Amino acid sequence: MPCKGIECGEMGPKLGWGSKENGWCIFKNVRIPRANLLSKFISVDREGSFSIEGDLRVLYATMMSVRTQLLESAAFVLNSANVIAIRYSCVRR
Repeated sequence: MPCKGIECGEMGPKLGWGSKENGWCIFKNVRIPRANLLSKFISVDREGSFSIEGDLRVLYATMMSVRTQLLESAAFVLNSANVIAIRYSCVRR
């Protein structure tokens, strides 16, 4: 069970991505020490302002790479569905 002030849940099933689980988490009036933040590319100073540590071009390229992989896998699945549909239509009576 989550601690007081923390809400979390699951996004639910996704079409075609049954092996992936996405969730959400809300922190209400919860203080997290800066040393415990998962901040690989972002830093937060004592005043609460944040700055990006990594190169924005690299971060953007990573995001675009993931989106490209999603499109490639969707194209593969659609191609497989087309092959099944065409084969079925050829042998149908």
